[in-house]
Amino acid sequence: MNKQPQRAHPLNAIPLPGLVDPHDLSADRQFSMNLARGMEVLRAFTASTPLLGNREISDRTGLPKPTVSRLTYTLTLLGYLSRDAQLQKYRLGPGVLSLGHPLLASMPVRQLAKPLMESLARTTGCTVNLGMRDRDQLVYIDSVRADSTNQHLPDIGTTRPLLPSAMGRALILACLPAEQAAILNYLKVKNRADFDQYRATWEADKKLFTTHGYCHSKGDWQKEIHAIAVPVRSPLGDTPLALNCTISAHRAPRDRLSREVVPLLKEAVHQLEIAQGLR
Repeated sequence: MNKQPQRAHPLNAIPLPGLVDPHDLSADRQFSMNLARGMEVLRAFTASTPLLGNREISDRTGLPKPTVSRLTYTLTLLGYLSRDAQLQKYRLGPGVLSLGHPLLASMPVRQLAKPLMESLARTTGCTVNLGMRDRDQLVYIDSVRADSTNQHLPDIGTTRPLLPSAMGRALILACLPAEQAAILNYLKVKNRADFDQYRATWEADKKLFTTHGYCHSKGDWQKEIHAIAVPVRSPLGDTPLALNCTISAHRAPRDRLSREVVPLLKEAVHQLEIAQGLR
């Protein structure tokens, strides 16, 4: 009997983009492992660790140091990394920044949301953010920073963990049940300790969302920051979005966010969905 040729994984077999381990696709002939490794090198850099050497990148990615050396050399020649000759370390180059702008510019929801976010920020005194999911993080795609007492003022491109944050939980809840399960499983496998730590918070917020239509963080991610978040419906096929309001804990006494700000946030989301032609 002839052996059947190995078939590549169909794209629709992958639950959600970003929820795969590249090594799980090593037998997929359509999957470029070299490209995946290069992207892992770029993702090793963060706002708190903007400068990394090959050994540090190797430790963060699990890639062999000789492989990392070839990748950093290539990425530097292509302009995606810049090398500090004195320190013999690397930082992200301008090529990475230029990749992000076409994405932001092609998202009309940002332009539609901006006046609504500005009005909401003025009325509530909250910092208002629009975000989407990236792997196990949420990433802000726009922000109106009204609360100057917030020590964690976000910017476009700022990331937050999914499960500990109100917006992160709202983004999960914006997905279909099968997609929610895939995200939660990814989080559990990647960091079981964090998953167990925030599992009860997730379950409580899931019930709150089912009953009242929003998620609420009372210092879950950073104890001095409180936040509420509501998913935003997107055109068919688009990545789910969410809008949040964040404020310093000392400016959010008792039930101010849930009593005063939630109705305003829900109305802003409603108007944004109307502007997108979804209502």
